[in-house]
Amino acid sequence: MKLNLALAQINTKLGDVDSNLAKHMDYIKQAKSEKADLLVFPELSLTGYVLQDLVASVAHKPTEDDPIFKHLLRESRDLDLVVGFVDEDSRHRFYVASAYLSGGSVVHVHHKIYLPTYGLFDEGRFFAWGDSIRAFDTRFGRVGMLICEDFWHASPPYLLWLDGADIMLFSSASPGRGLNDKEKLESARWVERVTKAYASMFTSFVAHANRVGYEDGLHFWGGATLFDPNGEEVVIGPYNEEALVFAQMDLNQLRRTRARLPLLRDERTNLVQKELNRILGSD
Repeated sequence: MKLNLALAQINTKLGDVDSNLAKHMDYIKQAKSEKADLLVFPELSLTGYVLQDLVASVAHKPTEDDPIFKHLLRESRDLDLVVGFVDEDSRHRFYVASAYLSGGSVVHVHHKIYLPTYGLFDEGRFFAWGDSIRAFDTRFGRVGMLICEDFWHASPPYLLWLDGADIMLFSSASPGRGLNDKEKLESARWVERVTKAYASMFTSFVAHANRVGYEDGLHFWGGATLFDPNGEEVVIGPYNEEALVFAQMDLNQLRRTRARLPLLRDERTNLVQKELNRILGSD
């Protein structure tokens, strides 16, 4: 089975959801013209990143009667979508969120688990923490989603792997930091190393969509990637410019790789559970 993937590395306008929706619709049109099956947008793609006190004003519900999501749900009837937004629960807590839309319905919503509040990051002041990591079924197989800081911790992708995710979709608003060489930022080098490592260790497809542009003094570098279950780079997008990056995923590669390298078969989950119980139960 082949999956035609599109990764949208876009610039967004801070707090201007209508303008960002219009850009989403344009990229959706482009992806459909290239016969993509799945289009993944970056973290907070509908809102911009440095929201701070704007959080409550840009929140939207992933429902058919929402003025923003009704358009995206309609477009998802023939193109699966992953979009980044601010979600609000019934108790008026706000989350950094990604929604997977397919067939005109919301298949899954992931709330960001780890909120960086160090260095140049201040997410913990404005957002609530997610408390669930779940894989979910799609027409392409079982999928898992994570948002930026989530995949800087080993446990979320590991849990997705154990929960059946063969395709991991990572989205981020990763700012550029540090100079590694003339062509690549230090932050880009680290993100690419991490996503490649997960693809190799978990013998899974790992796709990453990162935004571009400048916002409140931050520079976002793009560089969307897809790695296959062998840890091989399938595609990498350009740095520092908007782009729609296309790649074809041969899902039969999962079988070929795991027959040769049965890491999933040999994973000792009962041992992990026993040792975690010991560690967490110790003084």
